[in-house]
Amino acid sequence: MKHSVPDRSILAGSAHGPVIATDEALSFWGGVDPATGCVIDVHHPLHGACLTGSILMMPSSRGSCTGSDVLLDLVLTGRAPAALVFSEAEDVLTLGALIASEMFGKPLPVLRLGPDAFFALSRAKTAEISDKAVVADGLEIPIAPPATAALDLSEADRAMLNGHEGVAVQQAMRIISAMAAQQGAQGLVDVTQGHIDGCIYASPANLTFAEKMAEMGARVCVPTTMNAISVDRANWQAQGVPQAFGDPAARLADAYVRMGCRPTFTCSPYLLDSAPQAGESIAWAESNAVIFANTVLGARTAKHPDFLDLCIALTGRAPLSGVYLDEHRKARRIIDVELPAKVDDAFWPLIGYLAGRAAPDRIPLLRGLGPAQPTPDDLKALCAAFGTTSAAPMLHIEGVTPEAAGAARDDADRVSISRADMAAAWTALNGGPEEVELIAIGSPHASLTECRALAEVLAGRRRHASVAVIVTAGRQVISDARNEGLLGRLEDAGVQVLPDLCWCSISEPLFPTRTRALLTNSGKYAHYGPGLSGRAVRFGSLSDCVEAALTGRVPPRLPNWLS
Repeated sequence: MKHSVPDRSILAGSAHGPVIATDEALSFWGGVDPATGCVIDVHHPLHGACLTGSILMMPSSRGSCTGSDVLLDLVLTGRAPAALVFSEAEDVLTLGALIASEMFGKPLPVLRLGPDAFFALSRAKTAEISDKAVVADGLEIPIAPPATAALDLSEADRAMLNGHEGVAVQQAMRIISAMAAQQGAQGLVDVTQGHIDGCIYASPANLTFAEKMAEMGARVCVPTTMNAISVDRANWQAQGVPQAFGDPAARLADAYVRMGCRPTFTCSPYLLDSAPQAGESIAWAESNAVIFANTVLGARTAKHPDFLDLCIALTGRAPLSGVYLDEHRKARRIIDVELPAKVDDAFWPLIGYLAGRAAPDRIPLLRGLGPAQPTPDDLKALCAAFGTTSAAPMLHIEGVTPEAAGAARDDADRVSISRADMAAAWTALNGGPEEVELIAIGSPHASLTECRALAEVLAGRRRHASVAVIVTAGRQVISDARNEGLLGRLEDAGVQVLPDLCWCSISEPLFPTRTRALLTNSGKYAHYGPGLSGRAVRFGSLSDCVEAALTGRVPPRLPNWLS
């Protein structure tokens, strides 16, 4: 079989190996174990498969921006796939492969194939990739070389690219220019602020990158906040965190602080006083924050992968592509949602999760939710859950979000989410036992209003002796809670409030080791939790969490609004 129209190499290189193909996108962070190269996302069709040495084929990636960290670590330890083959645009893993080649001399081929070639190759058992073709089981697919783009660079851009601002900025501009070329951007855009996701210690690779850039003299040139990290920065040693993990995790955070980043240590930067305004071009990483910024605030940011977030913060420039441009903020799918009566707070992450499944590769417009009048916390939960199942950097909600009016493209298709779909998803996220030993709140980081709500329903009540209740929140929220006496009320009720970490970065011993099953009100953590913690995870409302905290049990039933 011979294809007359060549498909394209994104990053050149050669590879051979068995073909592992899936039609469902995968997040490498929370979905792939960097220590083994195996898929740990229990909700993914490839769960349990080892990707090392394979020709991995999937439509795109999804989920966390930290996937670039995980891929880089897999490359540096020899556990990576031999090549990546996508059928759609993809940035996160592509950036990890680019860093491996650009900074560490370890190329990993990345290809993008059209539908026919992708389907044909996905049926092969093994494949061999060269700069010119893919050969597999009698199939030959000609490959066009990587795209080159004549970027319209400013005089200041060219000066940075030529090293006039130092070697770190030069390296950053080279990476930005390469990503802009593969995205098809014609130029770069100024950004007013950044948010660093790469400060989570996902693997030794992101420490290697950060310290190398810091040693090169890197310093951010726009105000830049930092995501949650992997330890409680001030207390990890007293908490019994092993030195082998705590030291590099703390060093990683310190490296970014040395480069001028603000030690906010929160995955909810939209809760800070520095949150951007509508129409403001920013450069955020952290998937939930990107989706909230675009969707709810009306700011503009691509879902920048880890490593690229720092490069943009060092230069103040980002590829002018994707949702920085008006035409790419339109909805290509309309999702009609059947709105049950009297929904509670668990409805919103469930809908976000289902909306991501219904629109895994495109921006959707959700219809039917306006009458329920979601709060900012509801939208926070929805955006975070949407980001676990979709690669899209935003969505629209008719009657709720600022750009929803006229957001649907003329050629947008249409699907629906029914009560039956909600019930099936609820059941899928509640496969654990009735007894739980841990209540996990704050993924993304809890807001002040969420802390108040928890304190109010727990007032005068004590948690069950065998159940730990842990809330993760940003430093600013914890400070405000302390100032109004709220923190003391939570602690009196037996609630532990942790700074700096988020549930997706908590590990033992801070994660209670005796836990067999946990309950969370986060759709994001309900998805990632089983793979990250190795425990059974249940999902429910804040009311369910409080009831379980008091009784140690959460009955396996549908919520009232679905019964």
